[in-house]
Amino acid sequence: MVRIDEAVVTARVLEERLGDRERQVQISPRSKITPSARDYLREHDVEVVPDSSSATGTAGGGGAVGSPSPVAGSQTERSRKFSGILCPNIVIFDQAGKINYKEMERYISWLIEAGIHGLYPNGSTGEFVRLSSEERREVVRLIAEVNQGRVPILAGASEANIRDVLRMAEFYADLGADAISLVPPYYYKISDVSLYEYFAEIAQNSPLDILLYNIPQFTQELPLDVMEDLLAFDRIFGTKDSSRDLARIINTMHRLRPHRPDYVVLNGCEEILLPSVIMGANGGTIATSGIIPEIIVELYEKARAGDIEGARVLQYRILPLINHMLLGVNFPEGFKTGVALRGFDVGPSRQVMSNDERDFLLKLEAEIACILNDMGYSVRGPRSCPVTNLSPIVTAGA
Repeated sequence: MVRIDEAVVTARVLEERLGDRERQVQISPRSKITPSARDYLREHDVEVVPDSSSATGTAGGGGAVGSPSPVAGSQTERSRKFSGILCPNIVIFDQAGKINYKEMERYISWLIEAGIHGLYPNGSTGEFVRLSSEERREVVRLIAEVNQGRVPILAGASEANIRDVLRMAEFYADLGADAISLVPPYYYKISDVSLYEYFAEIAQNSPLDILLYNIPQFTQELPLDVMEDLLAFDRIFGTKDSSRDLARIINTMHRLRPHRPDYVVLNGCEEILLPSVIMGANGGTIATSGIIPEIIVELYEKARAGDIEGARVLQYRILPLINHMLLGVNFPEGFKTGVALRGFDVGPSRQVMSNDERDFLLKLEAEIACILNDMGYSVRGPRSCPVTNLSPIVTAGA
């Protein structure tokens, strides 16, 4: 018989320790057994011999092998905190190309007062890869100071290596952030085994809870097998999925919530916000909430309240806006153009553009202005707008 004392027991650990012949194992009651390990024990008919030193006789505190939690999701303080619409805010620069603190303070205050449920600095829309590490710290510091605890802060902490991720997590914890978001390591593609070890190491040392961030457009895909194994770490409480793949989001909930009913799933694409919430997502980190926060929050709240028809109308009305902003030269310039039309001086781009690209953005600005005008917003300079006969969906002059 083999005894295993590892803190986390995965299918890989069992395979390495048991080999082809061993069919009995004793697992320390302090160990956490991952779902893949439970599947391995069942499929290979391995007997788990109770540890006589354990008062409960159950390894990993996870219940009997093969008895997952109910499928129905449950609400805990943590899952409630990270439900709703979290805004992945842009960063506003001054004419010298530095962070414009005064305008950022005005913008963040406006977002909170407009009703967004949480703030998400240093996400993709926040151009974290174009900021220095000091600027990333400053963005979160500024937001924490403006926020004053009014809404949760999910701070992007994706750095180039584990050491820097943990340093950033400690810094954000001192500022009062509620959790960090992490993408898989970018630039170098690593194996699934290394991907698991990467997140496991951070989960065992982070002072803050962790939301996994799947965005295969910019880094490698986060496999569901790895995410399932990572359920063993309580620090990892959920995922944000920006894959634009509704089927993947649904399968994430279907596969992980039987083991962790309060597992948070946030959708990162506004085009599928309504169907994802209907199917059980906690909400979304929605870039357009930085431009039309009132409508995005209303869409979410209608969906949660069961007003599917009302939410459906809003879902379709936001599609032209998101489609135009995604056309912007050098993401996220289209979104910054939308913020500018709501009355904020977003400053220059961090990315160099050609004259043709600048001309395209001016044309895009006019088209976005027309869409916002149709919604009922008072924006500067809608010009030559086509007649759509669409009813406003916000109070006139908003």
